[in-house]
Amino acid sequence: MERLDTKLEAEGAEFLVLGQLLLRRIFAYKTYTNLPGYDLVATSRDATRAARIQVKSRWRSGAPFFLIKKFNCDFVVAVRLNRGKKGGGVPATEPEYFVLPVKVVKSIHRPGPWSKVLFKDIDVRYRDNWSLIKDFLAGK
Repeated sequence: MERLDTKLEAEGAEFLVLGQLLLRRIFAYKTYTNLPGYDLVATSRDATRAARIQVKSRWRSGAPFFLIKKFNCDFVVAVRLNRGKKGGGVPATEPEYFVLPVKVVKSIHRPGPWSKVLFKDIDVRYRDNWSLIKDFLAGK
């Protein structure tokens, strides 16, 4: 079976998360590629606080997990891109966002050869909870 190359979609997920932050008036920017541990930086309005954000994405609709090996960040935003399934049969739907403090990710992380977090282990309160980043930047 040929492996699906999803590099473009992963880059797109980073821009989707950046857009979500900016729409919520959270100052943010994309880092240079291949920085270990995070992809985006969000800052407070006065630039005295910053949040390092790692974006993890899955292309497939209803993906059961995401892979993660590095925890050098403050937040992980897991994005289910929901682009369907390989071979078709499942329509694409809107992306889902899960805004997770890194300590939460570490607590539900399943180490091993796959080093993954199951979406079923993520509490529903983290879905679209962008206020966690806002509060962090405000020092709350």
